[in-house]
Amino acid sequence: MPGPFRRPTRTAPRAPRRHPLASAVTYGARSLRPSTCAATHHAGRFRPPASAAAHRLRPLASAVAHRAHRLRPLASAVTYTRWLHLLVGAIVPLAAGLIYPGLSHPYPADWLVVAVLPVPLVAAVALVPAARRAEGLQARLMLFPGKHARAWRTPEGADVSASPSASWTDRGRTALWLVFRMEAGLAVWLLSVGLAQCALTLAGVHVEEPVVAGLTLPSGGDRWSAFLAPLPVLVLLAVVVAGGGLAARVARTLLGPSVKERMAALEGRTERLLERNRIARELHDSLGHALTLAVVQAGAARAAADPEFTDRALEAIEETGRAALEDLERVLLLLRETGRPAAASPGLDEAARLLDSARSSGARVDAEVTGPLEEVPGPVSREAYRMLQECLTNVLRHAGPVPVAARVAVEGAVLRLEVRNPLAPGRAEHPGSGSGLRGIRERAALLGGSARTGRDGDAWLVRVDLPLR
Repeated sequence: MPGPFRRPTRTAPRAPRRHPLASAVTYGARSLRPSTCAATHHAGRFRPPASAAAHRLRPLASAVAHRAHRLRPLASAVTYTRWLHLLVGAIVPLAAGLIYPGLSHPYPADWLVVAVLPVPLVAAVALVPAARRAEGLQARLMLFPGKHARAWRTPEGADVSASPSASWTDRGRTALWLVFRMEAGLAVWLLSVGLAQCALTLAGVHVEEPVVAGLTLPSGGDRWSAFLAPLPVLVLLAVVVAGGGLAARVARTLLGPSVKERMAALEGRTERLLERNRIARELHDSLGHALTLAVVQAGAARAAADPEFTDRALEAIEETGRAALEDLERVLLLLRETGRPAAASPGLDEAARLLDSARSSGARVDAEVTGPLEEVPGPVSREAYRMLQECLTNVLRHAGPVPVAARVAVEGAVLRLEVRNPLAPGRAEHPGSGSGLRGIRERAALLGGSARTGRDGDAWLVRVDLPLR
């Protein structure tokens, strides 16, 4: 019995007494736990029946897709334009056959005469230069997929020429193409008509006489021959696809560009690449020079903290930026090809402005110009101006406002350009592999001259020799 100062203790509730049958059921469940876990662990190794069936049907689906890919030409419009192009080629021999030997009851020997008789006439037509252009335009329109034909795959362009014959080789290739088109068209026409007659006969339709006299069409009309009627149609579709593909390959070979046309296209591409490289070099030289001068002058004005010097620096930045914008507008006019005459590039006669802009950035430029610069050809003068601009830009970019000795001299038949500046202290020697120095060497090489860049004692020297003739 608890006393007055003792807290009464709480007794835990007694657990209900379990029945012996419940204890036995719990023990049996615990004994089954390992087998249940094992079954759960191995359940992932077995695939459901649906997944297994889909996995087994995957090769069949791939085979069906592959067969469907082969049947794509039958759904392409260009397949049937090629067929029509070949059938049109059969008009000439059929017209000649109506005159001789006649097409009332033609035998195989008669068809051979029909195929050979118009060959001289077709070869004579190929001598006309415009015949090659006409055949090329027809081949481009009907033999190759494009917007006119909803094909599955549309190449960038058919390699078929659309220009008149410029040589006897072109005329000979055109003659071979016309003969091929005539003979292939006649063969496709005979097969098309013969296979169509065969399919109609098997389907139970009466056909009076075959396209080739002496041939016997299969008898039809019964229920078993009707099942064979689609077979000639399938053969006809195969002939259409194969004949069209062969005609496209032969057209690329015989109507493709000649050697002269290939050389002209290659020269045009080379000229475009050279023009692009020249424009890239001019943009690099002009904009690089303007930005370099602007950065150097802005830094010098901030360091000087002199209002008068700042005004001069801003004026020089404005003038340099205006010149760079003019160069950029001229280059953009060339790229747009608007037909407006672009302003000419500056030449050596404007070298004084270039040297003044370098002096305004703080560099002490000692320039020496000798010889009749007015006799320097225009391309040489313009390229020399760009080279001098790149040299001054490199000096300001890598050495800063240091003394620069520039010399431009006309010595006989050579224009010599030299720019020398001391190496900046604490800077590593530049190996001359930058894009600017590489552009100087490329410009000199295109003009037939030479350029040497590198260290000369304790200075950096750029020497360029350009021939004037």
